[in-house]
Amino acid sequence: MITVSTDGSCLRNPGGAIGWAWANHDGTHGSGAVAAGTNQIAELMAVLEAITAHPGDEPLCIEADSQYAIKCASLWVHSWRRKGWRTASGSPVQNLELVQGIERAIAARPGPVTFVWVRGHQGDRFNERADELAGIAARAMRDGTYVPVPVAPLAPPVDVLF
Repeated sequence: MITVSTDGSCLRNPGGAIGWAWANHDGTHGSGAVAAGTNQIAELMAVLEAITAHPGDEPLCIEADSQYAIKCASLWVHSWRRKGWRTASGSPVQNLELVQGIERAIAARPGPVTFVWVRGHQGDRFNERADELAGIAARAMRDGTYVPVPVAPLAPPVDVLF
């Protein structure tokens, strides 16, 4: 099983620079930022990017400190789809493009994706690392020093014969 921690950072909610990050428990990681958004967008971006960066058959467990992101990706999405992308109150789903992107990424991935909630800022080293990376990206975007780095999916292991 691949285990990845995700986190988002919003420097001024709403409308400030946001950063997102994932930290694979094997040490690899990815992050990114945009000029303006919300904490919820940042959390959803982290989940989406973690899924797309880990294709393949191996089960993927995403640990997140955002109950909102977990519920969007694993619980609410099913009823929202059935209701024509409307909430229980009939209003449009917020952050719809990201929610649908996560749904598509999960459906396209041959291996299963599960979610686990972890309490943020409580010393979990992988959650802390994702938080750190998301914050670095958001601050770099705010300060005008952010340089996007393409995040390539992890390559499948290759057997090498000597």
